[in-house]
Amino acid sequence: MNYEFLKKQANTIRFLSADMVQKANSGHPGAPMGLADIVTVLSYHLRHNPSNPKWLNRDRIVFSGGHASALIYSFLHLSGYDISIEDLKNFRQLGSKTPGHPEYGEVDGVEVTTGPLGQGVANAVGFAAAAKYASNILNTDEVKVIDHKVYCLCGDGDLEEGISYEACSFAGHLGLDNLVLIYDSNNITIEGSTSLTFSEDVKSRFEAQGWEVSKINGHDFDEIKEVLEHSREQTKPYLIIADTTIAKGACKLEGSHEAHGAPLGEEEIENAKVKAGFDPKEKFFIAEDVKEEFLKAKIDGLEAEKEWKEKVLQLENEQKEILHKLLNPDFNSINWPKFDAGSAVATRDSNGKIINEIAKALPGFLGGSADLAPSNKSELNGMGSFPAGRNIHFGIREHAMAAICNAISLYGLFLPYNATFFIFSDYLKPSARLAALMRLKTFFIWTHDSIGVGEDGPTHQPIEQLTQFRAMPGFYVWRPADANENVEAWKKALATNAPSAFVLSRQKLTVLDGSKDFGGADRGGYLLKRAENPKITLIASGSEVELCVKAAKRLKDEGIEANIVSVPCFDLFLEQESAYIQTVIDKNTKVLAVEASSGDVWWRYADDVICMKSFGASAPSEKLFEKFGFSVENVVAKAKRLLGK
Repeated sequence: MNYEFLKKQANTIRFLSADMVQKANSGHPGAPMGLADIVTVLSYHLRHNPSNPKWLNRDRIVFSGGHASALIYSFLHLSGYDISIEDLKNFRQLGSKTPGHPEYGEVDGVEVTTGPLGQGVANAVGFAAAAKYASNILNTDEVKVIDHKVYCLCGDGDLEEGISYEACSFAGHLGLDNLVLIYDSNNITIEGSTSLTFSEDVKSRFEAQGWEVSKINGHDFDEIKEVLEHSREQTKPYLIIADTTIAKGACKLEGSHEAHGAPLGEEEIENAKVKAGFDPKEKFFIAEDVKEEFLKAKIDGLEAEKEWKEKVLQLENEQKEILHKLLNPDFNSINWPKFDAGSAVATRDSNGKIINEIAKALPGFLGGSADLAPSNKSELNGMGSFPAGRNIHFGIREHAMAAICNAISLYGLFLPYNATFFIFSDYLKPSARLAALMRLKTFFIWTHDSIGVGEDGPTHQPIEQLTQFRAMPGFYVWRPADANENVEAWKKALATNAPSAFVLSRQKLTVLDGSKDFGGADRGGYLLKRAENPKITLIASGSEVELCVKAAKRLKDEGIEANIVSVPCFDLFLEQESAYIQTVIDKNTKVLAVEASSGDVWWRYADDVICMKSFGASAPSEKLFEKFGFSVENVVAKAKRLLGK
């Protein structure tokens, strides 16, 4: 190894990062400077193709500490990805390809959006899990088309977050020997030394979770090289604890928490450059020999992908067909179930039948529950347990489950779902938000959707969650009124490049007359029943649609005709043109909305809303619906009051 040249490469990364932060007058120079030595050596071990960032068998590198984005962009630029020196100079500026935290889709080479600490660790576990399953179904004894590594760089903050514990426990249980976690142990957080809050034995913690662990000096090139070479032969997930110094290479601020989240200052950077033998006045400098060395990644990457394509051609016909179907899912091949009007089916039950039909048609459809599959009805029958099969047993790890599924979605072959009770969506909301931000096809199945949960009481009865997720941009919340509407929801969700959630009932719901021909469910809302001379419109989602149907019949007996509107996806309904919405919600009628949740969104269209104004209670569901006003009698009374009768 040419230590002086490696040092020159690492210093180039350091000063590119420092210059970016300084020019933006905003950012985090400490971690990029501290990790520069590791990333330099790692660049010699990575198998990737900057000319084709989506090459399936590339090594994935996840920067869980997204605040170290200056490091990411410096590395990507040097390696030949589509990110220019001008992009580096526009760091953190409006409309740039180099935002403050890495955003998936903004620039090639960013594998996943990381920002909230710990997310990237769970995403890396998801990538490794996806690769493990892909290798099981595509590789043969003679030909291995999936054999890449997943590298994740994380820091003290990542390992303090609970999501990383969930994810790493899961990785150890699965024995993900394709995963390498590099822990930047610089002992610094924003408030100062980690000794203020963090004193556990990380090595023992990971060993107890089934990981292999090595500890190195994160600035010693020999030690870095040795552990990375060893990682190729690992038999367990591998943690590398790298003792580093934050802002390594700086002068006064080296090792200081003050270097975490603020520019170093012109004088400090110039002095650091002098110490390293760089021109103190030259910014964004890359020596020709350094540029040429890093750019070898493009040559090596093209050759590696070429060799891989030759391997793909050597696969057996069965594996070739599987790979083709994974890359080209045929939604038209799904044999959608049909449900007879008048039958009674909980939407969690209809959903179980639907996802099993999807899985039969699409080999890339897989997922599981946070230890609730029997209640969520989320098991894929006869399809085995992950990673040999398609049923992922996440254990009681809601947050990691969602982040892992986000990465499985990003992997490029799979359509993942995850399931839990709707109330526990709170535990995974940050990952759901990132799915929306990245516009991922991650599917969330949330059962036990309202006070209909019953005897488990208010701790398990969601109230504000519908409003919370409906408010999230780019996230589609489906609450189907019956089994057939549930089918229509999935059809639309599979065709939408965004995450979708299915909020489903525990209790049985009547399959509604006329619901076999929706005409507008794929637009989020539609007129289920049109009256000849309507005076009032009853609007609802989920189980309350059936209630509105019953109330409309009672009103008709009293000489009051009512339209009935079902809105299975409020988010999608809002996106429709006003002319369509006006055909659904007749402005010449009074509008009464009914929903067994907080119901705030309905004031946009309704003159009055029957909704939850408190938490629930513990009792049989029918008693709860009556107590909180979700009865035919109350809907009729409210409707008549609106009409002045």
